[in-house]
Amino acid sequence: MELNEIQDINSARVLVKVGDSVTTDHISPAGAFAQDTPAGKYLRERGVEQKDFNSYGSRRGNDRIMTRGTFANVRLRNQIAPETEGGFTRHLDSGEEMSIYEASLRYRESGTPLIVLAGKEYGSGSSRDWAAKGTFLLGVKAVVATSYERIHRSNLVGMGVLPLQFIDGATHESLGLSGEESYSVIGLSDSIQPGQELILKADGKEIPVLCRLDTPVEIEYYRNGGILHTVLRNFLKQN
Repeated sequence: MELNEIQDINSARVLVKVGDSVTTDHISPAGAFAQDTPAGKYLRERGVEQKDFNSYGSRRGNDRIMTRGTFANVRLRNQIAPETEGGFTRHLDSGEEMSIYEASLRYRESGTPLIVLAGKEYGSGSSRDWAAKGTFLLGVKAVVATSYERIHRSNLVGMGVLPLQFIDGATHESLGLSGEESYSVIGLSDSIQPGQELILKADGKEIPVLCRLDTPVEIEYYRNGGILHTVLRNFLKQN
């Protein structure tokens, strides 16, 4: 029941770095999946044969499958692992290439928060609730993009993920961000205001970014860790 104070995000690593027009279909688990994917391995370890895998959509109520399928679209190009296509990244602390899900577990073990770097129109396309849910469950604390699709930005806030926006049309390319830097978000506190300017520190660089918590209600959702936590706390207080 006790709320933690809103605090800066310190020493985060980039899990995924993408360009412009990455859609919710790139992010959200969709379609069939192979047995050598994290989701496929999970089912095989539990005695499920590949012919019975079905699809992510048929298993959308299973967070263990859906988390493993987030950012696993075969057409995703993660610039952190530029020679790969699909749900792969580089675990920056070790330099090893692995699945995005496996890397998220490594970072969780070391207590390392994660961010996503993105370009214009991040989250465009159809609304997909798992695009935000899966992002949160992978341990992503913030997304930093040039611009957002309106509903996906709102869904990120609803899951307690902080949407940040580069100012004046800047991009991670124009700012020379490789994604290998250590990142911190400075200026977060309980007194944060809608649309407040914050500082994104990337090694030696200090980059102004816009906090895309656009209303006092969204700040309340973020303070609670998401809309479900907010509703539950309010319900318990009333009863």
